[in-house]
Amino acid sequence: MGVRLTELIVGDEPTAWANAGFDVEGDATWLGTVRVRLVGEDAGRGVRSLGLDGADRDDLDGLAVHAADPGHPPATRHPNGVAGFDHLVVASPDLDRTLEAFTAVGLELRRTRDVGTADRPRRQMFFWLGEPILELVGPAEPSGDGPSRTFGVALTVADLDATAAHLGAACGRVKDAVQPGRRIATLRHEACGMSVPVAFMTAHVRADETR
Repeated sequence: MGVRLTELIVGDEPTAWANAGFDVEGDATWLGTVRVRLVGEDAGRGVRSLGLDGADRDDLDGLAVHAADPGHPPATRHPNGVAGFDHLVVASPDLDRTLEAFTAVGLELRRTRDVGTADRPRRQMFFWLGEPILELVGPAEPSGDGPSRTFGVALTVADLDATAAHLGAACGRVKDAVQPGRRIATLRHEACGMSVPVAFMTAHVRADETR
């Protein structure tokens, strides 16, 4: 099965995620097959650690990592319509260095995509982490020696227009995504008291459905 993301530890209060329409039970919620443990602001804001099954490390190029066996995801019904975990975004100032760390624990680079502009070229690298994709993004050439950091998450929803209507002012404008045939909207997460950027996306489509 390879390395799988099974848990995120996040320095947010459970009420913040409930405010954003997530079904929270105690201090946890589920994004597809990934448990999110909400440990409160005193732990420090943002994603504090990645729970990985299959990677024997406590650090991955600056990303805190802990061992976490796959749990048993309940049949979660989020009021905001979230149906699955699409991808986790990690930013790095040195993609070659981070790529070396990722491949050392068994992550396989599946695709590379050049983005950005001529005067600010950037690159995306994609890996599977079980259900979600890991999207590694950074400058095309190294720009510093700082650590990698978790930037945010993208989640699939059953009906993006319904999600936007449910969240009201807490949801940004629905627009076309970079991926053909998909749409996206961002959560105004800070207004909900959250520290993790969240994007909502429509489901993946087959290539023949975009023609």
